[in-house]
Amino acid sequence: MAAVTRAAKPLAAAAIAQLEADGVASLIGTVVNPAGLIHAKTVPLRRMGTFADPGLGASPVWHAFAIDQTGIVFGDAIGVVGDQRIRIDLGALRILGDGFAWAPGGFFNQDGSPDPYCSRGALQRIEDRLADAGIEAVVGHEVEFVLVAPDGSELPSKLWAQYGLAGVLEFEGFVRDVTDAATSSNVAIEQFHPEYGRNQFEISLTPQSPVAAADQLVLMRIIVGRVARRYGLRVSLSPVPFAGSVGSGAHQHFSLTRSEAPLFSDGEGTRGMTPEGESAVAGLLAGLAEAQGVLCGSILSGLRTLPGHWSGAYLCWGTENREAAVRFLIGGPSNPFGGNVEVKVVDPSANPYLASAAILGLALHGIEHSLPLPPETTVDPATLSSEQRDADGTVLLPADQAAAIDALDQSELMRGILGNEPVNAVVAVRRYELENYAEMKPGELAEKFRMAWSV
Repeated sequence: MAAVTRAAKPLAAAAIAQLEADGVASLIGTVVNPAGLIHAKTVPLRRMGTFADPGLGASPVWHAFAIDQTGIVFGDAIGVVGDQRIRIDLGALRILGDGFAWAPGGFFNQDGSPDPYCSRGALQRIEDRLADAGIEAVVGHEVEFVLVAPDGSELPSKLWAQYGLAGVLEFEGFVRDVTDAATSSNVAIEQFHPEYGRNQFEISLTPQSPVAAADQLVLMRIIVGRVARRYGLRVSLSPVPFAGSVGSGAHQHFSLTRSEAPLFSDGEGTRGMTPEGESAVAGLLAGLAEAQGVLCGSILSGLRTLPGHWSGAYLCWGTENREAAVRFLIGGPSNPFGGNVEVKVVDPSANPYLASAAILGLALHGIEHSLPLPPETTVDPATLSSEQRDADGTVLLPADQAAAIDALDQSELMRGILGNEPVNAVVAVRRYELENYAEMKPGELAEKFRMAWSV
């Protein structure tokens, strides 16, 4: 990620004048840590230029805060000594309303060099690698969440039906105000609807370049949280808000083009893919088990990643197959912009920047090594015999989170994609969760961490 230079100062001064005219008095800057927690600093608008360059101080332990609201995972590289700078990206600034503006931030060292632990920087490096290879990526995020009471308890749901109109009508003010707030903040919603679970909604966001898409996801979560408060509600972004009920995903769609030609459509390969498109999917499949700790590595994630939950529990790919970890959507009248790939295992506990970096890095690895595409799974993988799954290389991703974290820790592939520092940080915070809470029952885990990722 390029450092913000002193040239940002005049830009900030001009922006301050315009923002003041728009009623903005305070600026919120956010970063996302390896445990998927959104952290923030707020400054008066006159301090916006300083927030952009040289940035505001933050301890390295921001990379090691755990989801239990108290834990810090100290290590050889992260402790009480040292300081870093959080710098906001003025080019991504948005107005939230009510006197607030928001901008995403990244971590930098005191000398101005990028911090290797920075998740936004990790995704920018992958976006740059793709560009160097002549490939452009766009990513579309889905936001799934459950509305709960202010204390996190379950709301009444007597009128709720899966994807039912009653869900919209029961919360029509919330739906309207979220849509209006998103429009005012220049966030493009593709669709907004009730989901399968009780009081659960999903918002699909317009695809953008990888870093911009992850920024938009963070902003959308902020918008949803702010509007929910106005209605006396809160939003649970837990992978499993209530044990035994439907979990929430954070599925990511992505497409790739070379010289504006799509890699997932208009080709002569499987389902219209080009050879590079096939290799991109193959790379994703080949490394997904090693990336699981990044995509869905929290202590609650294993309660969601199960067969029959449409969570992609089986490591395979299939066209419009919602039980496959990698779901392929063909280009055509229903997808006029070409084919795309959905990664279903991602959940809201993941750092979205690191998750996108892992997904796109694996796809690029597949292209660089011309990996062959495995056979397509055209049915629910659970209906296949073990012999059939073995023949196709289809395996059930481990619900044992310790195994997923160990696989990440030992993965040279993921360390090459994300860097040692982000991998070490993810492994540390997730092992902390296991070491301290693995003995808790599912209901206890869901209760304790229902609001852990909420904003």
